Amino acid sequence: MDQQDQSGADLDWREGAIPVSRRFDDPYFSLNGGLDETRHVFLAGNDLPARLYPGFHVAELGFGTGLNLLALAQVATVPIRFTSFEAYPMSLDELARAHAAFPELADLAAGLRAGWPARRFTLGHVSAEVIEADARAALPAWPGRADAWFLDGFSPAKNPELWGEGLMAEVAAHTAPGGTFATYTAAGHVRRALAAAGFAVTRAPGFAGKRHMSRGQL
Repeated sequence: MDQQDQSGADLDWREGAIPVSRRFDDPYFSLNGGLDETRHVFLAGNDLPARLYPGFHVAELGFGTGLNLLALAQVATVPIRFTSFEAYPMSLDELARAHAAFPELADLAAGLRAGWPARRFTLGHVSAEVIEADARAALPAWPGRADAWFLDGFSPAKNPELWGEGLMAEVAAHTAPGGTFATYTAAGHVRRALAAAGFAVTRAPGFAGKRHMSRGQL
């Protein structure tokens, strides 16, 4: 794909392999190891895969490259569900270029791309749906409730709309009792919004030298 050929995601490419949003001036995954960050923040931050049981539901704000889903599918050993909200989806070519950075996920990534046009697909034990919409508009009408949330929007400093009090309250309203969230950010206003929504919020060590991340339970 020509570098100027843009989807709604509106990307630049750092070092030829790392997608960076022009809209939010932020990379889609860690420059220090995106898959390791996903495992540290979103999987371990939600005590996964230990908590998984048949029918467990993971929801996500910010699908991006689908890396979090791929990492989840790699460790899931029982049938679970996954729902993600993404306002600016990548094209198939852009996904393929991003996925090339993670060869150990190649088979799962190919399955994701095969199902991408329909936005519904199954990866291993995970039944996935990507809702192409602004989460602020779509989440209030969503009928589901998640057992775990991956809060993975762009940096709160650059994408504040995905971290506001109203949306965090909707996250809580769509969380099963005892459900959890994890996110790479430890921004004070985000933590306060999640606490106000009903989560018991704690800080945990961040990834690759980042001092803190956040996690919590409803």
